[in-house]
Amino acid sequence: MRKFAITVLGAATMLLSVPAAAQELPLKTGNFWDVAAVTIDDGHFGDYADYLAGQYRKNMEFQKSKGWIKDYYVLSNANKRGGEPDLYLITVFDHVTTPAEDIQREKEANAFLQQNTRQSIAGSGQRATYRHLGSDMLLQQMVWSH
Repeated sequence: MRKFAITVLGAATMLLSVPAAAQELPLKTGNFWDVAAVTIDDGHFGDYADYLAGQYRKNMEFQKSKGWIKDYYVLSNANKRGGEPDLYLITVFDHVTTPAEDIQREKEANAFLQQNTRQSIAGSGQRATYRHLGSDMLLQQMVWSH
């Protein structure tokens, strides 16, 4: 037991003797990036582009104006291979919401978009006839700490 205590004390002394800057990692966590993969059936890119430029953009700009998201992007898969999505929809935000925040945001967004949740779900179902959601990744950006 005494040998163990001396070992622990020695390790603690070594940790305290390391300069503070050396103890910090060079990276810290930053914003979250939600990346949704979207595949569009042939002949329907225009339909989906209209949705993105209309209701989607209106909703995202509203969320940005409220400070709920920091930014959003629509990226095209320029060198698409078999099985890969056509587009990536990216949303950048600083924290994961709580269930209470989700409920409040849904109410505010629905009021702004002049719709209810059932109408929103129905619209998504209509788009699902030619738009297919694939993977959805939640990434966290790492930024230099010094």
